[in-house]
Amino acid sequence: MGELPLDINIQEPRWDQSTFLGRARHFFTVTDPRNLLLSGAQLEASRNIVQNYRAGVVTPGLTEDQLWRAKYVYDSAFHPDTGEKVVLIGRMSAQVPMNMTITGCMLIFYRQTPTVVFWQWLNQSFNAIVNYSNRSGDAPITVGQLGTAYVSATTGAVATALGLKSLTKHLPPLVGRFVPFAAVAAANCINIPLMRQRELQVGIPVTNKQGQRLGHSVVAAKQGIFQVVISRICMAIPAMAIPPVIMDTLEKKDFLKRRPWLGAPLQMGLVGFCLVFATPLCCALFPQRR
Repeated sequence: MGELPLDINIQEPRWDQSTFLGRARHFFTVTDPRNLLLSGAQLEASRNIVQNYRAGVVTPGLTEDQLWRAKYVYDSAFHPDTGEKVVLIGRMSAQVPMNMTITGCMLIFYRQTPTVVFWQWLNQSFNAIVNYSNRSGDAPITVGQLGTAYVSATTGAVATALGLKSLTKHLPPLVGRFVPFAAVAAANCINIPLMRQRELQVGIPVTNKQGQRLGHSVVAAKQGIFQVVISRICMAIPAMAIPPVIMDTLEKKDFLKRRPWLGAPLQMGLVGFCLVFATPLCCALFPQRR
């Protein structure tokens, strides 16, 4: 077997990003929760393989499949623009397990005000970490900007949740189960633009087909942030709309009435199942580059 050629473009995803299917395959790989189990040594080994290949040095015995695997492991843990290692819960591979836990608890504990406040706060804290960790470009964001975005989104989410909770007291129980989704959707509209406001001020890097930077674009930043908001809301719809309908039906059945302790793990499992597919598919809604 000969040495691996140096003309494989690992600057781009392995699959055609001009098609939804290609983007979906890419994001199913990027959001794979198994990447969270990789050790620091494995991450560093993958980074060395990728950086060496980009520098024209091929690791002896390396195959093309191993190169792509190393590229996706590297991408799963390191920021594409700054090169810094992303905090564990801020990585795309943490989206499914973290959102399964938080969303599941929001849907389970939606009746009491203290638990509504706590889980909405925790969700926005997690969102703030994800939004900062996956920000576009290498423009710095100040502590003040971070604080403003975080407080505004948390306040918006809690206010929406409590306001709708009050309005739905006299409506059918099923309606109340959708309050968490409305709060999450409202908070996304606040959190993401504020957390990434630096990009709206200075723009995001614009490159040509060869990957060379041409400058920064505020228009591209606006378009990108809008698409992120839409995809995040769409991502939440299956996990926060389907399980409530199913649980509302099941809780009326004798099976769950005799085994109420099964309700929470069942709902958590339903949320996780929806997120496994909704997360990568909704990330794939829009091309990352144009």
